[in-house]
Amino acid sequence: MSTLVRSGGADTGRRRPAAAARARRRRRGGGYLVFLLPGILASTVVILIPLVMTIGISFTRWPGIGDPEWIGLDNYTRLLEDELFWKSFRNIAAIIVAMAVVPTLIGLVLAAVLFDYVGKTFGPRTANVFRSGFYLPQVIPVAVTGIVWGWILHPDYGALNRILGGLSINWLGDERYALYSVMGVLVWVQIGYPLVMFMAGLQRVDPQLYEAADLDGASWWQRFRHITVHMLRPEFYVVLVTTTIAALKVFGPIFVLTNGGPANATLVPSYFAWRNFFERANVGYGSAISVVLTVLIVVLAFVFLKLQTKGEDAR
Repeated sequence: MSTLVRSGGADTGRRRPAAAARARRRRRGGGYLVFLLPGILASTVVILIPLVMTIGISFTRWPGIGDPEWIGLDNYTRLLEDELFWKSFRNIAAIIVAMAVVPTLIGLVLAAVLFDYVGKTFGPRTANVFRSGFYLPQVIPVAVTGIVWGWILHPDYGALNRILGGLSINWLGDERYALYSVMGVLVWVQIGYPLVMFMAGLQRVDPQLYEAADLDGASWWQRFRHITVHMLRPEFYVVLVTTTIAALKVFGPIFVLTNGGPANATLVPSYFAWRNFFERANVGYGSAISVVLTVLIVVLAFVFLKLQTKGEDAR
């Protein structure tokens, strides 16, 4: 009997510290929640509620005033037959090339050159100056960028036509050139972001890898291909995800440079949705376009993340 009492007392004594530890963890969890609450509330108000409202309105016919009229899937059926809708998605494929594919490849090469050659030859301060210069377009307001490039590409007094020998090409007003001109501007804007990301990633690469490659007689291209590209795989996925999402929802440069023209040559889904919202007062149809674009962004982000996880597991 006394043994049972002693063992029961010992068990109780062991349970008390465990219960106290659980209570401390609960109190700490409650403390963390206080700091998370503003972000949760802001996300709910700014993202979740508007998203739910947009999905609901996409099933209605509504000019923006009065009571919405429920029409079910009619807006989505109309999208499938709308040539402008499909044209906007064909254009967005070109925008993805200009904002995600090309800047990522150029930024990767530039980051390797600045880190592995300029930084070692002229010092890290010189490399940082170049990095800041390439990143500068990212911090310039979109309106300023649009105005400056509008001057450069102007058919009468634009600098580009003067440089090309006094040509009078209407870069932003001709269907043949407008989309390619916008793509060129977007490449110029985007290069700095992957460059900064890749240079930050190169900081964590063990310098002994490059030293060993030098001792083995590896060329710059071989070091770039077998060390730099391989070690920057996590940054590569992050850059591709973020730039692809930015390309899918691009609006500002299109609005400032071309307004989706000429003849819808630069029309993209986000601007097409805006046009239906505000110019045509067709809020239900614009909401349907926004919902489709949101679903596409979520699916692509999920695919990229799965590919990244698979790649990390393979390593």
